[in-house]
Amino acid sequence: MVTGSASQFVVCVDDEGVEDVSLGMVYRVLPDEEAQQKGFVRIVDDSGEDYLYPHDRFIPIEVPERDSGRLSAACAQR
Repeated sequence: MVTGSASQFVVCVDDEGVEDVSLGMVYRVLPDEEAQQKGFVRIVDDSGEDYLYPHDRFIPIEVPERDSGRLSAACAQR
């Protein structure tokens, strides 16, 4: 699902039955190749901790390299 750049982000498109992600919110992805191979993505969720979620709950978004640090900081402040 997610490959390439150092900072990667996804937007939630399915939060049904899950308390720590919100529909339409952007989340920072942490690299986890093993989880990705099993159909999961590791994100820092609304609790501030990183957890695995099914990748089909999210859509990857492209963020210009020059803005990825600012977006990471904004995600961390929630």
